[in-house]
Amino acid sequence: MSDSYPTEAAPPHQPELHRVMGPKLLLLFIVGDILGTGVYALTGTVAAEVGGAAWAPFLLAFLVATITALSYLELVTRYPQAAGAALYAHRAFGIHFLTFLVAFTVMCSGITSASTASNAFAGFLNDGFGLGFQKGSAGILLVALGFMALVAAINLRGVGESVKANVVLTCVELTGLLMIIFVGFYAMAQGRADFSEVMVFQSSEEKGAFLSLTAATALAFFAMVGFEDSVNMAEEVKDPVRIFPRIMLTGLAITGVIYILVSICAVALVPVGDLSDPNKGSALTQVVRAGAPNLPFDTIFPFIGMFAVANSALINMLMASRLIYGLARQGVLPHGLGLVHHRRRTPWVAILFTTALAFGLIYFVVTRSDLPAVSLLGGTTSLLLLCVFTVVNISLIVLRKHPAGHAHFRAPMITPWIGAATCAFLVGPWARSAAQMDQYRIAGWLLAMGLLLWAATWLWNRVLRKKPSPGSMGDVEQMREHHGDAPRN
Repeated sequence: MSDSYPTEAAPPHQPELHRVMGPKLLLLFIVGDILGTGVYALTGTVAAEVGGAAWAPFLLAFLVATITALSYLELVTRYPQAAGAALYAHRAFGIHFLTFLVAFTVMCSGITSASTASNAFAGFLNDGFGLGFQKGSAGILLVALGFMALVAAINLRGVGESVKANVVLTCVELTGLLMIIFVGFYAMAQGRADFSEVMVFQSSEEKGAFLSLTAATALAFFAMVGFEDSVNMAEEVKDPVRIFPRIMLTGLAITGVIYILVSICAVALVPVGDLSDPNKGSALTQVVRAGAPNLPFDTIFPFIGMFAVANSALINMLMASRLIYGLARQGVLPHGLGLVHHRRRTPWVAILFTTALAFGLIYFVVTRSDLPAVSLLGGTTSLLLLCVFTVVNISLIVLRKHPAGHAHFRAPMITPWIGAATCAFLVGPWARSAAQMDQYRIAGWLLAMGLLLWAATWLWNRVLRKKPSPGSMGDVEQMREHHGDAPRN
């Protein structure tokens, strides 16, 4: 076990977060987070990788996500605290570098996703209202920054308001996807669908079916991430030990069915070559054009897209701020980042900190980057989170040696082993096409930044030369001795 971080004394009399999320709000939070931008952006791209069998990568990604979700469920019911994967890694290994790196990776994936969603929101708003802003223009930048500021304001007001906004956005998002499925079924009933295409496998490159399917699954996995964000809201959920298992698995099942149905409708109604052609518009727009030609979906889609990406941005910023809050309260980051507003009971310093980082990323994406932000950053998010999921599954294997001391969800004995192996496999270069290799470069720069931040934090804590607070994640054995390894409520 590593030595403890010297940390600042915890701020006195900090209130707990407000537990406002029951089963319905948590379900909408999970469904809205998973659906997000992925289903709107990935259908045509996945079809380009494997042809008509586009549903298969989504199904495999759903299975991999569900196996890892079982590990998360056992861990969050053992330790219902806000720090998520970083807490689990430190409970298992007690290595400060690993803890900080996991935390930074998760936080960075959330902020990067939210920043990308904010940029996409500006594009949808530009298209929907015909503003005429050019890519990389000051107009796009101001809209994206203004949208992120609005997300921060909702987040600062309170998780209740944030989750209520999520309810509205998720309902609109679901309505758009259900409309696509309904149009697809209607066209099928009219005999305009070619089901033979659904079973046709076509590789976009000169490689075998297994590697093509693996690459498409790694890409489709971006559409399934989001379930892990909910564990960072554990301190704002009513009775998380009882609620989380049923609600998380239900949310995963709902989104998995929606993805598979949407992908089947897409390849049955529209030729794969058209689905993957960006010059012919969004894949989902083409599905509705083919199934219901008289529906003005070209006008409707930008507004549905705005709601979809807005939901992703809101939930990712909620997750990132709660992760920073949880790490600060556990002593891994300075305790000032864990300050809670006494009236609103929200982690206001963490919200401002993560919003400032998001502003910087938005500025870079809009004004400095020529990369296709959604595909490359989405793929990088999947790459980073698959690394985190590998660590989380291994952490559960280690932590099962230490009884929790209270009733909690128990995943099947074999699932963390399968989860660790499948997630690690999807991290490798064999799970990327040649065009996707830049994901490693982006991830490398992000992790290098994380290393510098960890070193700065370590030096700062060493200079303070104070004893760690009793709740510090840096002293796992002390926590077990004083609290019987029971979760902090």
